[in-house]
Amino acid sequence: SCTGPASSPGRFMSDLRRTTRRKFIHSAGSMAVAGVSWSLLDSGSKPLVGEDSAAVQPGGPEQDFVLQSQPLPTPLVKLPTDALPDPEEPKKRIAAITTAYFKYSHADDIITKFIEGYSIVGRTHLPHCDVVSMSIEQFPPTDIGRGMAARYSIPLFETPAGALTLGGDQLAVDGVLLIGEHGDYPKNALGQQLYPRRQLFEQIVEVFRSSGRSVPVYNDKHLSFSWENARWMYEQSRELGFAMMAGSSVPVSWRRPPLAFRSGIGLDAALAVGYGGLESYGFHTLEFLQTFVERRAGGESGVVAVQVLEGDAAWEAAGAGRWPSELLETAIGPVSGLPDKPSGLADLRKRDPAAAVFLIEYSDGFQATAYLSRGMLGEFCFAAKVRGRPEPVGTQCLVLKPQRDHFSFLCNHIEVMFRTGRASYPVERTYLVTGVLAALMHSHASGGRRVETPHLRNLRYTPAEESGAG
Repeated sequence: SCTGPASSPGRFMSDLRRTTRRKFIHSAGSMAVAGVSWSLLDSGSKPLVGEDSAAVQPGGPEQDFVLQSQPLPTPLVKLPTDALPDPEEPKKRIAAITTAYFKYSHADDIITKFIEGYSIVGRTHLPHCDVVSMSIEQFPPTDIGRGMAARYSIPLFETPAGALTLGGDQLAVDGVLLIGEHGDYPKNALGQQLYPRRQLFEQIVEVFRSSGRSVPVYNDKHLSFSWENARWMYEQSRELGFAMMAGSSVPVSWRRPPLAFRSGIGLDAALAVGYGGLESYGFHTLEFLQTFVERRAGGESGVVAVQVLEGDAAWEAAGAGRWPSELLETAIGPVSGLPDKPSGLADLRKRDPAAAVFLIEYSDGFQATAYLSRGMLGEFCFAAKVRGRPEPVGTQCLVLKPQRDHFSFLCNHIEVMFRTGRASYPVERTYLVTGVLAALMHSHASGGRRVETPHLRNLRYTPAEESGAG
């Protein structure tokens, strides 16, 4: 019931001003489940116009003026944590290490969700984890990390070692979030941002070694700008035996129309669409592509060569049949914000003349393409020719803002790892994509030459089943 002084709008709003966002999300979810209408908070609001309003007749019985507002739909969102038993053990204690923490940074998108919880289409989730320490490298004028630490009484340490040991000399947490994304860091001659992911990872591993035990680690985005750094990081996790995850939030975003592949699918061609910088957003595009093609018949076999083509060279390669421009049309088909969709190679080229393409040659002979738009659209999409189907299939990623559900799904997968000690999906996907991206940046710096990748030739792994697919 919402009657009586204790439930008055004024009292409720006063309570909101005194609560934290974490308590508000939990309370809002409880109210939604209980069927509380937010219109009760606005005494001047009018009933929603709907089918029920037509039943009101002037002069009719009094009860005809009492309508049912639009009901809140029952949340049907499936989360990876739904497959876990109800937790009986204490919440996992998490150390959060980041380079910079400001609104809508990756630190905000991930660490904040672990602190406050999140809501996806009316369903709220509070992770069975507590962020008990933080270490932040840089504090720009837009920093919110210090405020978050103060608001939730989270100790802020100068080093990752301090955060992992809580100021002591032994590992004192159950998991680590490593968000080495954003901040003021230089670029090298290849155009790669020199984020200190390996350096921060080294400090984490040093604590593991000195403590004689390890805990799961999530590394945001690709492992490093350098294949040598990435290989060292991956080998540390194998040597010490700790679960590790990494990668992009794009592969776990909503897809419209819904599309997923069962392992063993026959693929004749595949193309992913992205936009933005070659390294920063090229990574997201590559990982989205890999999420689908890793399920092809025969399994992931590794990559033997890559090449970057831009502008005229990219479109001439399409005309020569080196990449399937018809799949580009299929991939962008679901994009509602793209008026007068282009048709045919000439039209595509006219609309996006400076586009870049990544050509990827796999060890089993399969070839795939990542397309980066430079003007036509700013979306992530995918299309493939599936053996035995007359028409290609395609989908668009819905990277919804400001709610950013893709990061909520990512955080839920990370929580599975923290709670079970097992990766929700294999880190080898990101390990392979890291190597592919590093080689592509060398191709770009050399004017678009084909770069062979013998170190990736035999990188095989088995993909996990997609959560919620059916």
